[in-house]
Amino acid sequence: MTYVIALPCVDLKDKACIEECPVDCIYEGDRMLYIQADECVDCGACEPVCPTEAIFYEDDVPAEFAEFKQANVDFFETLGSPGGAAKTGKTSNDPAWILALPPQEH
Repeated sequence: MTYVIALPCVDLKDKACIEECPVDCIYEGDRMLYIQADECVDCGACEPVCPTEAIFYEDDVPAEFAEFKQANVDFFETLGSPGGAAKTGKTSNDPAWILALPPQEH
């Protein structure tokens, strides 16, 4: 199990979660942030610092955000498990349907 970032992060990318993550497993896409499940240690440090409450434990993702479980998987399909977001930097791996979402107002 891991944590999942959902819709409230799209077009906001506050990045407080990145600063809090002790294992550097939160990666930046063009429109949102994503958690690499194989690198996440399930510590939960990211969840309480998210200002939009966009981070959920995988089993607790609300039904309206269920598709974001797959978005977090799809983001890493070609990227794999690089071993740290800081050295990888921002990438353009957002799934097509995330890129196609209308602009989100926060």
